Amino acid sequence: MTKRKDEQKSHTDMPVGKVQEAYNAAEPEGGKPIGTTMDEKPAEETPAVEPAQAEVVPLPVEEYAAMLKERDDLKDQVRNYQEGWTRERADFQNYKRRIERDQASLRDNLTVDILKKYLAVLDDMERALKVRPTSGEAGAWAEGIELIRNKLVNILEVNGVQRIPAESETFDPLRHEALTHEDSPNHTSGQIIEVLQQGYTLGDRVIRPALVRVAR
Repeated sequence: MTKRKDEQKSHTDMPVGKVQEAYNAAEPEGGKPIGTTMDEKPAEETPAVEPAQAEVVPLPVEEYAAMLKERDDLKDQVRNYQEGWTRERADFQNYKRRIERDQASLRDNLTVDILKKYLAVLDDMERALKVRPTSGEAGAWAEGIELIRNKLVNILEVNGVQRIPAESETFDPLRHEALTHEDSPNHTSGQIIEVLQQGYTLGDRVIRPALVRVAR
């Protein structure tokens, strides 16, 4: 105990200058002062971040003019595309209507061709009935043929086929076809004397003109 007290006393009685020299001698070269740790680093100041500013770069006149020209060219191209699309659409609509008309015309032509074949059969039946027998079994047979003829006429009329008026009518070149022009004291000039073959229409269309004799 006496020795420890003597050591403490010797430190206490050391002059201030001696204590400073001892402290400096205890600090390592290039190191940190006594009382600091190795991991401890001095605080670094964070530099202030200034807001970014857009740099305005002047645009050459030639480049600006080129950009305007390119814009105008693109506008012209868009307008050309729109006009071309409009024309193509109109052409397609016209083509569609033309196809529909052609198909309708084809159907009408086919219908007319079929009707003409039935009319040929009707002509034969009417020629046969002009010399029909009136008695016996032949007369009964003729009546059956007339019934068939009437049925055929009804079918044609239901489907729009109409006979062209011709007997004693005035000659119409749009509906009649003159086979002969004859002098006739019983008819006026241009009047139909006789119908040699009946004519028919389908709606406004003449399927077959009537074949006639015409008075001069």
